[in-house]
Amino acid sequence: MSERFDIAVIGAGIAGASIAAELAPHARVLLAEGEDTPGYHTTGRSAAFWEECYGGPGVVPLTLPSGQWLRDHGFLVPRGALYVAEEKDLAALDRFEQTFAGTGVTIERIGRQRLEMLVPGIRPAWVGAITEPNCADIDVAGLHQHYLAQGRQAGVDLRVRHRLVAAEREGDGWRLAFAGGGTLRAATLVNAAGAWADELAMLAGAKALGITPYRRTVAQLRVDPAPPADLPLVLGIDGSFYFKPENGRLWLSPHDETPSVPCDAAPEELDVALAIDRFEQVVDWRVAALEHKWAGLRSFAPDRLPVYGWDGGVPGLFWFAGQGGFGIQTAPAAARLAAQLLLGQRPDAMTAGIDPAVYSPQRFG
Repeated sequence: MSERFDIAVIGAGIAGASIAAELAPHARVLLAEGEDTPGYHTTGRSAAFWEECYGGPGVVPLTLPSGQWLRDHGFLVPRGALYVAEEKDLAALDRFEQTFAGTGVTIERIGRQRLEMLVPGIRPAWVGAITEPNCADIDVAGLHQHYLAQGRQAGVDLRVRHRLVAAEREGDGWRLAFAGGGTLRAATLVNAAGAWADELAMLAGAKALGITPYRRTVAQLRVDPAPPADLPLVLGIDGSFYFKPENGRLWLSPHDETPSVPCDAAPEELDVALAIDRFEQVVDWRVAALEHKWAGLRSFAPDRLPVYGWDGGVPGLFWFAGQGGFGIQTAPAAARLAAQLLLGQRPDAMTAGIDPAVYSPQRFG
């Protein structure tokens, strides 16, 4: 006789780990991960920052309450952020300010003099910026382990090397089959499969929503001089780069978004070279060595907002996917909101200001 669970969560990255932890006090929860370890593909490859404006105004209602929770629980270290612009991009700073007006984020326009103080060695072409003082580094591994431990303590059954290969409706629930021959039954199936979210949906008989994985590249550099420990996260207002210090080294990305099939993403040499070239146009520091490079997948729905809620066509299928590059920084509020939707609970202080209809999969028809 097959094992029975109330809820089967597929994917044990930050999405699956956080929602499983929120659900576990109320239900018997399975957390199934296809890889040898949770968080292998995306969570473990994050550039590790919490940034109020990241993801746009539609994500801010998830980001702000999550930030308060992350600070209260010791997962944030102050960093600050700067969106920098050349003369030709100053209008983009104006649009940025207009876009986030009234959203509750804390931003300030600054000029060249203050920019020089915040980024030593910045080249003369960079004449203005928007500063975001509340930006912080996230302890990504610590946060992920927190949710896995919280879930474990509440009874979550975590199983690695459990790749879902079949999902069939059986009565008012699901019969799930995994690679290696194991089967079980669950009343509800939660799609927290990240880059594989559309594939899992189709496996369960639902329509794909157009959630597309994109490759994002990061390189670790040794630079001369070494980056100041208090250097802000520096982002191009044109979306062409970002960099930040990390333990005496520099983490740099060309801010690439290359569509990809779901896979174990690897960095392309051209993307790394492009990142370094862009970096050298921002500051006069010398790149002494490329020490490490990696890539991860960020998955977006067509409107670039996350997808939380019940599928419109298949009963018992709940979406928790499409979280782009902001899944970690929004994890506390997103998981709380999704668990409340799934369990039929009322909003609490963390989620009261969030409109769940904005993120419903049924917005796609």
